[in-house]
Amino acid sequence: MVAFGARLKRDATTIPTSHASGIVWQRVFWIGLIAVTLVKIVLAATLQPFGDEAFYWQESRHLAWSYSDLPPLTALLIRFGEAIFGHGVLAMRAPFLLLGALLPLLVARFSRRLFGTAVAWQAGCWALIVPLIASLGLLALPDVPLTVFALLAIYFLDRAIGTGDLPRTQSLREWVVLGSVLALAWLTHLRAGMFWIAALIFMLVTTRGRTLWKLPGAWLAAAIAMIGLLPLVIDTQVGAGSLRFQLIDRHPWSFHADALRQPIEQALAVTPLLYLLLLAVMLIALIRMFRAGFGRAPWDLLGVTSAVFLLGYFALGLFADDTRFRVHWPLPGYLPLLAALPGLIGEWQARAKFTNLVRWLVGISGALAIVGSISVLGYFALAASSGGAAILDKYKAFPENFVGWGEAGAETRRLLQQPQFANALVVADNFMLAAELDFDLDGTRKIYSFDHPLNTRHGRAAQLATWSLDESALRTHAGESVLLIVEETAERQQDRVEWLNSLCGRIDDMQLLSRIDLFGDRRRFAFYRGRVPASDAPARSCTYVRAD
Repeated sequence: MVAFGARLKRDATTIPTSHASGIVWQRVFWIGLIAVTLVKIVLAATLQPFGDEAFYWQESRHLAWSYSDLPPLTALLIRFGEAIFGHGVLAMRAPFLLLGALLPLLVARFSRRLFGTAVAWQAGCWALIVPLIASLGLLALPDVPLTVFALLAIYFLDRAIGTGDLPRTQSLREWVVLGSVLALAWLTHLRAGMFWIAALIFMLVTTRGRTLWKLPGAWLAAAIAMIGLLPLVIDTQVGAGSLRFQLIDRHPWSFHADALRQPIEQALAVTPLLYLLLLAVMLIALIRMFRAGFGRAPWDLLGVTSAVFLLGYFALGLFADDTRFRVHWPLPGYLPLLAALPGLIGEWQARAKFTNLVRWLVGISGALAIVGSISVLGYFALAASSGGAAILDKYKAFPENFVGWGEAGAETRRLLQQPQFANALVVADNFMLAAELDFDLDGTRKIYSFDHPLNTRHGRAAQLATWSLDESALRTHAGESVLLIVEETAERQQDRVEWLNSLCGRIDDMQLLSRIDLFGDRRRFAFYRGRVPASDAPARSCTYVRAD
């Protein structure tokens, strides 16, 4: 990160006419980056683990070639963070915080290569205030490295093929690095496939892209990139399950009209005026590419990559997963547009009759983006405390996935200190609660999970079976004492009663020990003593103690 900044600083002296302006933007960038990073560090140290984060942490304690939901890199990064800093939320998130801080610097570096030092720091500043980027790295999620690898792939592809008066690199170094970045992307998430779609369209449509078919370096990069798929091949059973979940099980693959609101969601996530500005940059890039016969650099690369990510994910979203949060999917498509934005703003301002209008538009866009980023970070700040979560609840923005885990973990620890639970099995009624309790206990006790519908919907049932932490593995301990923790509010209201009433057939002699009600019953946890039923015991139905 320091090296990137030092090189940009040296280059700032090469353009005398913009030296003073460049220094100002450089200082603004570093102040902003340091401020945002410090805020994220504080939040990362206080915010309870997000449900998926806790499961990725579990994966980091069971290192493998692949998992039922993801390739291995996210787990490896979490393991790396805790190996250096010890167990804890900040340690788990440390590598992701570093990558999140690196991304605006990479945008500045890419912008400097394409459009010169005069606009590079401005591009970095724009990247800092996009809400999706401002919060990136706060949580240990695969989208953090995936987004960084997306920009690095575009950057090294541009270096390898040359842009304008910047010649193509004569060595194979850029191709090797490009292939390595793409391999790491495959090791992060199967959505790395969108990079290949963008590359294929670029190679079919543009003049520069068509030259790649004849370059040995391009094929070398592709071969190296395929190494990232080896984990799926090495562990074929788990790898096939991961592919099935990501490509089939989690998607309805039928048109749902509610997905037509995706542009509105993106406008809110990026902030409306900045979203329109970035779409304008994409449109200009495509127009300039078309007018030049698909051969004008760098607009061909910028136009194709941004359009594939933004339009591709919009089209995919009309048929794909409509129940999980996916606003972040198109984020890589905005990065090349941010690199070009300051230069185009300069062009617009150079047209005298539009100067004042452009200044107002840019100023308001920047102000709204800053407010949006502060709002997103403010949301996480409120979610980090009980009082803040209560405030969010009043505005129908309850941070369900961030609250209650600490209280449930504390009560579990208290009960486990009792002699009657010294050798008891610990069981959670769903995978997410099990992962959160496992994180809270730092892996000191095995946490089993019932076969909750959530486990299947989130693609975690197969992984729990692989670890022998599912209900089938639990049944092998027939007659043993159990401490059962039930997240009564985990299921949707219409499915809650049916699930809770099934618990009596899963554990014998259930006796209520304690209950935690949080935020007006928005989060409820119940703690029971019981025994593992015999493996051949018939299923029993009953009325749960509290199924409201």
